[in-house]
Amino acid sequence: MRRPAAVLLTLVLATTALPARAGSEPAAAPKHVEKTFLVPAEDGYGVGECLSGGPSECGQVVANAWCESQGYASASNYGVAAQDEYTGAIDGLAAPAKTAPRPFRITCQD
Repeated sequence: MRRPAAVLLTLVLATTALPARAGSEPAAAPKHVEKTFLVPAEDGYGVGECLSGGPSECGQVVANAWCESQGYASASNYGVAAQDEYTGAIDGLAAPAKTAPRPFRITCQD
């Protein structure tokens, strides 16, 4: 008979040792996380046609697949990166010998 009483006493002591406000704190709001990736235009996957043509079903599928492969839920935005979004955007410097096509920008979200 003493054994169940000891177990009950242990449970009571364990629950009273918890902080008083442990259950009263509001749940933290989930953070909205976004990350933008720059994908080289000549990446070898042949997805440039879908990403460069503006919003389209093909572009959304490719962008979503890229985001999922990076651990994100989906793409919120995609397209050709503006010059100020990647290296080489500083005017007035000597032009490179070969100009590469602008990379694609894919913004992923949770």
